[in-house]
Amino acid sequence: MRQVKIGSMRIDLVSEIASLAFDKSWLFANVTDAVIAENRSWLDHRYIEPETGRFILSHHSYLVRTPRWTAIVDTCCGNRKPRPRVPAWNDLNQPYLENMRALGVTPEQVDFVMCTHLHIDHVGWNTRLLDGRWVPTFPNARYLMGREEYRNFEAMHNAAPKTPVNHGSFEDSVLPVVAAGLAELVETDHRLFDDRDAALRFAPAPGHTAGNMQIHLNGGHDHAVMSGDVIHHPIQCAAPWLSNAADVDPAAALATRMALLEELADTPSYLLTGHFPAPTAGRVVRHGEAYRFRFED
Repeated sequence: MRQVKIGSMRIDLVSEIASLAFDKSWLFANVTDAVIAENRSWLDHRYIEPETGRFILSHHSYLVRTPRWTAIVDTCCGNRKPRPRVPAWNDLNQPYLENMRALGVTPEQVDFVMCTHLHIDHVGWNTRLLDGRWVPTFPNARYLMGREEYRNFEAMHNAAPKTPVNHGSFEDSVLPVVAAGLAELVETDHRLFDDRDAALRFAPAPGHTAGNMQIHLNGGHDHAVMSGDVIHHPIQCAAPWLSNAADVDPAAALATRMALLEELADTPSYLLTGHFPAPTAGRVVRHGEAYRFRFED
């Protein structure tokens, strides 16, 4: 992804896994071969495997920098995390921090870690293994997490402490941050900055998780939305009714997705999702009664 500029904010992609194929029915339980065929003309081999029809996703974070602060949004899967039920994410050894350093940022320089939600593949690099303990990867950062979602997972953990919540990611990637005093629980409409050239706010995005959020960035006349898992794959622009298997409330997730697509359609605003493969960044355009995603090469 080329660097995106929103006012004084510079946004770069930090890659963990650039391309990973998932079975179509595992990702979208209600997908059909017909809808895949209808969209193959604009979704090439970078997005759908020609031989299998499997959907290709990227796992990445967004690095946001201004002259005053540095933030990382959603921290992927993480290394050395035991995830036996999801082999693609189990015991990874990816050069994520090296990729961040190549952009000129060390973990110690990050001021904010922002979580759109707390699923396993969005919180992994919140912590890293050091001397046998999971410790915060970004020791000088404030970790912003949604209060409603955190309390929901906390209740699940307290009710059954020996049952891994979110495949164990709540225990090894969220609770150590809380124990270190670095977590800040926020409401779904939390505003972090209101500067004219660098405004950043959370917005409610219900459906994927309880308390799911998206992040809006405004600077001058520029606007971008980091949508987390409101949309997983570009085919959902054309077929928004495709429901991700992890959505806790599919009807609410669809309503959130439709509202976001309608808000951004045929505008200069960028859509920066949690899983679109390279070139990742782009804009929503109308296509008849539905939408398409125009990647910015």
